[in-house]
Amino acid sequence: MHIISRKALLEFARKHPGSYQPLDDWYRVAKKAAWQSITDTKRVFPHADAVGDCTVFNIGGNKHRLITRINYENQVVFIRYVLTHSDYDKGGWRNEC
Repeated sequence: MHIISRKALLEFARKHPGSYQPLDDWYRVAKKAAWQSITDTKRVFPHADAVGDCTVFNIGGNKHRLITRINYENQVVFIRYVLTHSDYDKGGWRNEC
């Protein structure tokens, strides 16, 4: 998968230092993946959820949420948001999904 863009992950990790390793682990796995559907994604990340047009990943033991849009045909993951659990619960991100 082509990830657009890793910069969002790194910026979040600068503000939330404990998130760097789990986000980097997700990035390395996703970059090597060749997912064709949410089913494939869930085989690797069982707690990933489809929410509208987005896929939501639990990061760092459910401390953070990674909101993405995945174009399976073109093998591209668009990072929309990286949020703390409390920011995720506010739900503002849902308007884009």
